[in-house]
Amino acid sequence: MPQFDDFEIKMLDILQRDGRKPVSELAQEIGLSTTPCARRFEALQSAGIIKGFAAVLSRRAVGLLVEVFIQVRLVTHSDGSPETFIAAVQRMDEVSSCWTMTGDYDFLLHVMVPSVDELNAFVMHRLMRLDGVRDVHTQLVLQNIKGPGHVPLGHLRR
Repeated sequence: MPQFDDFEIKMLDILQRDGRKPVSELAQEIGLSTTPCARRFEALQSAGIIKGFAAVLSRRAVGLLVEVFIQVRLVTHSDGSPETFIAAVQRMDEVSSCWTMTGDYDFLLHVMVPSVDELNAFVMHRLMRLDGVRDVHTQLVLQNIKGPGHVPLGHLRR
């Protein structure tokens, strides 16, 4: 695991909350001058620790009223089905995230669509028709309590 000093940990924590903070303000908050802060920032980007910056959108404000998690089980893993499934999911705009999982299901998808009718069409006419898909289990999100999440940094301070 890479080693981080207190300045870098503070910097990462602040940037997760406000990725648009100017380096001059960031430097002041963490207790460095601007030039060393900028060098550390660039080093964290170059190392792939800071992967990028993005706007966080309200799904409801853009008309995506239905949010679900869908567990997917494949028929087999030995015929290229996982690779085929992954390639198909990467092309599906409705799928915001996809993870491979241990347990009863092989994949967990985070999906957002405008309506229950759109969800039905997505599951029945697209997802279930992919080669190798055995079954799916859909869970409707009632309320998002926390997230999208930040990366916890407390373990770096130990």
